Amino acid sequence: MTTETTNAPKTALLSQQGDRELRIERTFDAPRERVWKAMTDPKLLAQWWGRGHEITIEKHELERGGHWRFVEHSPDGKESWGFEGRFREIVPQSKLSMTFEWDGMPGYPVINTTTLEEIDGGKRTRIVVVSQFFTKAELEGMMKSGMETGMNESYRALDRVLSAQ
Repeated sequence: MTTETTNAPKTALLSQQGDRELRIERTFDAPRERVWKAMTDPKLLAQWWGRGHEITIEKHELERGGHWRFVEHSPDGKESWGFEGRFREIVPQSKLSMTFEWDGMPGYPVINTTTLEEIDGGKRTRIVVVSQFFTKAELEGMMKSGMETGMNESYRALDRVLSAQ
């Protein structure tokens, strides 16, 4: 267990690991079991996952091989974006690995593996996401897509959900 004394950063730390991996780290001011629940309970996911926009959760089969599919709706309701994948590994309150694919680029799945680590005696949680891309060009394309801004907006919405629990 790691101990930290500073407040949780309000933006995620991103670093490229080699040609095909992106590492994302973010700390939340909530115990690991609350962060896990917010990441796996469809009712809570719908409150933060799509930057806090309205989300339709079409599927959420939280089991190895299970299918998930979310549709994010723009604030004005005129646009929507679909995302989906399959769960690869689930270790409750510790690890969640799944594929991630955007409808706008079918056939280009990413493998996202998220680990949750208790810090500050269990009062806070650090998540580390390692995103593995099939090619260097896919990683570069994702970085240019605005994903960092959208991810940080989602994490700020997750902060709000966690503080309301």
